[in-house]
Amino acid sequence: MTRQFIDHTGISVEDFAKAKEFYSKALAPLGITLMMEVPGSVTGSVDAAGFGAEGKPFFWLAAGGKQTRTHIAFGANTRADVDAFYQAAMAAGGTDNGPPGIRAHYHPTYYGAFVLDPDGHNIEAVCHAPE
Repeated sequence: MTRQFIDHTGISVEDFAKAKEFYSKALAPLGITLMMEVPGSVTGSVDAAGFGAEGKPFFWLAAGGKQTRTHIAFGANTRADVDAFYQAAMAAGGTDNGPPGIRAHYHPTYYGAFVLDPDGHNIEAVCHAPE
């Protein structure tokens, strides 16, 4: 399986309900639909909504307003690649925003690591492969 270098991305919105309604209507002609919602109690901070197609959400909204930064997730071929990303990003001055591990609330084999870059953007590496 060939990975995509950008696995998914997300933006922060001030009015979460209004943004969900807007994107639900605007993206429908492209075959992109609201596929998943994750409450703040699960994300650890804010409510999130994932839009996508063919079984995979790849465009996310976060109910953070202007306080929340951009989120970009880079695809990794293996879990070891995710671990290596995390170590390299931390050594380069990143701030921990979630160490490598399974995030089963997305799906059972979602293995990701999150760091904040020097500007506070949430940068992730993710591997979807089992083991």
